[in-house]
Parts: sequence; C-alpha cells; structure tokens
Amino acid sequence: MLVSQFSAKFAQNQKKRFMINRVLIRLKVVQIVYAYYKNSGKSMKAAEDEVFFSLSKAYDLYNHLLLLMVGITHYEADRISFLSMKVRPTESDRNPNLKFVNNRFIAQLEKNEQLCKFAEKSKLNWVDNSDLLRRILDQIVASDIYKEYMASEISSYEEDKELWRKLYKAFIFENEELDALLEDQSLYWNDDKSIIDTFVVKTIKRFEEENGAAQQLLPEYKDVADMDFAAKLFRATVANAEEYRGMMSSCSKNWDMQRLAFMDVVIMQAAIAEVMTFEDIPLSVTLNEYVEIAKHYSTVKSGSFVNGLLDSITKKLRQEGRINK
Repeated sequence: MLVSQFSAKFAQNQKKRFMINRVLIRLKVVQIVYAYYKNSGKSMKAAEDEVFFSLSKAYDLYNHLLLLMVGITHYEADRISFLSMKVRPTESDRNPNLKFVNNRFIAQLEKNEQLCKFAEKSKLNWVDNSDLLRRILDQIVASDIYKEYMASEISSYEEDKELWRKLYKAFIFENEELDALLEDQSLYWNDDKSIIDTFVVKTIKRFEEENGAAQQLLPEYKDVADMDFAAKLFRATVANAEEYRGMMSSCSKNWDMQRLAFMDVVIMQAAIAEVMTFEDIPLSVTLNEYVEIAKHYSTVKSGSFVNGLLDSITKKLRQEGRINK
C-alpha cells in the first residue's frame, strides 16, 4: 500500500451518508492498480478481489474507530473504580463526577446492534491498547472541552453527543500515535484513517436518542451500483492500459512518457477509464477527483500536470466523438 496521508481537505468534500463512496473506491482502485503493476506475479482476478477486500477493511476501520470512543469511556470508568479503592481515597475519589462515564451517547453506541455484531464477529477491541487509551484520556481530561462539559449544569443527550463530536475531532483526528498503531494492525488502514474519521463524525451527528440500539450506522455501500462501479473501473483501467497510455503519449508533446512518475500514469489511466466507461458521471467530477488524488499521492507538481494532460486528452476525445460530455 502507498505510504501517505489522505488530506483532511480531500475527505471533508464528501457529503453523502454512506460509508464506501466513490471517492474511496477511486482511491482504492488507483492503489491496487499501482500495486498490481509493481507485483508482476499477481493475476488480474486476484488484484480485483483485493480492491473489494481493501474496501471491506476500510469498513472494519470505521467500526473499530466507533469502538474506540467506547473503549476510552470504559478506561475512565475503570480508573475511577480503582481510585475509589485506594487505602486513603480523597473526597473526589469517593464521590467522583460521573458525567463523562455516564454519557448517554456512548451508552447508546455501546449497545448498538450493528456495532455489537461487528465486535463479536471481528474480535477487534481496544482492551490490549491501554497505554494509548490512557494517553488519549489524559489529553481529554486536561482539555477545556472536557472541563466545560463536566462543569456544566446542563445534562442532555444532545450535549453528550456534541461532547464526543468535539473530542473526536480534537484528539482522534490526526493522532500520530493512533495512526501508527492502526498501520501496525493492518496495512490496508495506512491511507484510510483521514477519510474514515469524517465518516465517524457524520455518524455521531446522525445518532438520535429515540432510535436506541437500533440506530443505523452508515451502510458499507450505497447500493449495488457502487459495487459495479468499483469492478468496472478496475477492469477498464487495466484492460485498456495500452490504449490509454497511447493517449497520454500523443497528448504529452513535451514530455517523455518514460520519465513520468509512474503514479501519475496510473492515476491518469484510471481517470481515462472512468471518463470513457461511465457516461453518467460528469466530466468535471471525474477530473477533479483524480487531480486531488494526484496532489496527495504523487509528486509536488503532479496535480497541475495531471490536470493539464487530462484536459488535453478529454478535448481530443470530444473532438473525435468518443465521449459526449
């Protein structure tokens, strides 16, 4: 997998309320196609299967990060219990403020039917990562967000939910220690966390107290069409590679194809595949998405270069009547 960060700006552009959207699909196709060419021993079928496996791992990460909030709360509850059993407990040890550990949003999340099924099936949890939980919790307890919440006389479900939206963005977004741990747990999570973080925050916002344990999490796919999109995009990108690279060569007048960053070639290959395979997707959407991928996954100059070359290629395709958008 590629070693890079998925920018917050890239992730924040996503508005749809389903987990695996086409932005993530495009990114995974580019990653797997790149790896496919670098690993000549892998079959096209095996690489296509890996696209879907990597997308399923992204959904695992989404659930795992939801469980992190529960894990942090459990750690604090255990810490309070331990302090109360000291030989000489202080007044605050004997009568702790339990507002944080009794957070109603977390209580609802912990009992969520879908999340419980995931935890039981995957066996993923945060029990063995107590050092990380402690460090995150220490940061939380020292924060103004926490102090204001604990001091507030207001007690409502909405306040509890808003607390975790703020805490997640402040202490779980861009947490280098957490990122490193997740990368150790799965190579597939290396590039996913930034965009998955935004899905977790959307999920927090969507929770409603009256839904109880039946509250719906974001579904893995919007519909079958998105699964078809992933398969067709991957196949077209690989199967028509020679033709697409020929287009790049003919339109890159002052560039030697052999000297182009290979990631740029793969990104443009996927972009051309999408332009020519999916007539219903606006050209501007396709070009913007792949230019963003180039900016964050290739060289410093890749964004402008990919943008310019794709513009030339699509103009030529329109002139030849091969696309009508």
